[in-house]
Amino acid sequence: MKQIKFSENLKNLRLSAKMTQRQLAGILGVKQSTVSVWEKGTREPDFLLLAKICEIFDESFDDILT
Repeated sequence: MKQIKFSENLKNLRLSAKMTQRQLAGILGVKQSTVSVWEKGTREPDFLLLAKICEIFDESFDDILT
């Protein structure tokens, strides 16, 4: 069974919410390019931003990271 990564979860959650990378970046106070590298799996957000992402999408840390 394939393990889903944070990058895929973030993109799926964002698209389900009909939100652009730019919109999510604005809410989080980061650049659109930052959201892009998260979704590509190149980098991951720090703990505080991850907590904010969980709050925005009403997800637990466990659900969004696995």
